[in-house]
Amino acid sequence: MAQRATGGRVDLIAVRAALPPQLGDVLDRYERHLRLELNRSEHTVRAYVGDVVGLLEHLHRLGGTQVGQLDLAQLRGWLAIQRTRGVARTTLARRSAALRTFTAWLRRTGLTDTDVGALLASPRGHRTLPPVLAVAEATAAMQGGAGVDPATPTGRRDVLVMELLYATGIRVSELVGLDIDDVDRARRVVRVLGKGNKQRTVPYGVAAEVALGAWLTSGRPELVTASSGAALLLGARGGRLDQRAAREIVHRSIAGVPGAPDIGPHGLRHSAATHLLEGGADLRSVQELLGHSSLATTQLYTHVSVERLRATYAQAHPRA
Repeated sequence: MAQRATGGRVDLIAVRAALPPQLGDVLDRYERHLRLELNRSEHTVRAYVGDVVGLLEHLHRLGGTQVGQLDLAQLRGWLAIQRTRGVARTTLARRSAALRTFTAWLRRTGLTDTDVGALLASPRGHRTLPPVLAVAEATAAMQGGAGVDPATPTGRRDVLVMELLYATGIRVSELVGLDIDDVDRARRVVRVLGKGNKQRTVPYGVAAEVALGAWLTSGRPELVTASSGAALLLGARGGRLDQRAAREIVHRSIAGVPGAPDIGPHGLRHSAATHLLEGGADLRSVQELLGHSSLATTQLYTHVSVERLRATYAQAHPRA
């Protein structure tokens, strides 16, 4: 298998280019299916295509040149190789799901006579509890990190980034994608375009509204340029704030809070969900706010709350 010049990581571009034409053509069709028909995100397409590239390279190593030569043993064999390389169980579970999606598509499009992945089981992943901020830590983090001056345009933006992420629990991609018209200040809600181009409306609180007013009044006008368009959040040069910059803002802000775990935007999303549930919100409402398609995903936060409760009990009860 081709390797990168540094780090020994698999160069998927080179591996893909080395596939036989028949396998390469199928892979191209599948990628178009994910992008154009299923409208999957760039991250999802990259992950699923990467997994299929690995599978097809494994098939080619065994002498196969057609997807019709795939069988269940080959799927299991490729996953077994991943396991021996130390791939995490959660990653193996995702790759199993990716293979099942691919083989189901092969069957639906008539490229194979049967769905060879239908009986492929996924290893049960060990779901680790995400680190979350305590309420006091979250409150402190909203004030901005070291070196953040709320009196400057970028400082006002940084405070708004923190306030909106924590107030709404939206994803960082959803945050940087917001336009000015997506915010309804009269009702204090934002219209968010989530995964699969699904729209949802999420409320935010008074603190976020104050930060928003400061940014729109004396922050954004100082940074806006001809290239800013309708973007709500801007970078230092006036373009739309990108996800990397937003992550840096979160890490910097939380780093200034003594004892707080080092988390990024997704950790702030975890914290918002956990605090909502601890404050009495019902699971269905939190599911809708976060834009989860499955309630099982939202239920992870109930485990976070229980673990925090158990930790408090163990520390405080004399007979714990």
